Amino acid sequence: MKEVFTPEMKLSDMLDMNYSLVQVISRMGIELKNAGLKVVDACAFAGIDPGTFILISNVYSFPGYTPSSSEVASVRIQDVIRYLHGSHTYYLGIALRNLEASFDCLVEPCDEKQKKVILKFFEDYKKELEKHFEREEKEVFPYVKSLLGGNRPEGYSISDFEEQHEDVDEKMEDMKNIVMKYLPAVCDENMKLWVLLSIYRLRDDLRRHTFVEDNILVTIVKNLEGDGR
Repeated sequence: MKEVFTPEMKLSDMLDMNYSLVQVISRMGIELKNAGLKVVDACAFAGIDPGTFILISNVYSFPGYTPSSSEVASVRIQDVIRYLHGSHTYYLGIALRNLEASFDCLVEPCDEKQKKVILKFFEDYKKELEKHFEREEKEVFPYVKSLLGGNRPEGYSISDFEEQHEDVDEKMEDMKNIVMKYLPAVCDENMKLWVLLSIYRLRDDLRRHTFVEDNILVTIVKNLEGDGR
């Protein structure tokens, strides 16, 4: 797919084309007050590489977009980690908390047995995500920083991460089906729609997040390992 976004575009024009890029801007530390600037200038204020920001924005905006090997090789890995870390903070600190609060309201009219089953399913998923992100924060990111510093820790490689990397959005399908098909009629229909929309948004966001990890982070780290750094 031909690249649409470029470093010479105004950030505000990119947001007009895809308002969900507000999430990428936030996670990479770009302040909204600089949205009227060209991407290259807004990135300079934030101390990030504009090419890396553009690549992640393209992934985030265009279904089916796959960066070329040269594009991946040119990104700054520190900024990729910055994005991924910001995503973890958003998922655990905002998205899941808001979704949990919405679920609590949605199932309030249900009987106690139904509420217990549904809320336990959500709680188990939240714990699974927390464990998933914790492994990346405590194992993968420090490992990458060690490689960048010229040290390669023994007993670990990015292949270990690949082997253990679960599909974190798989259970979102089950959650979606619970809301669409299995909640009793006593649950508010408008609340169902709101929760369903939140699930779809989080699912799509997690898929982009996983794509960045599997197709950008892993590729770059394998190159670092191959360089013997």
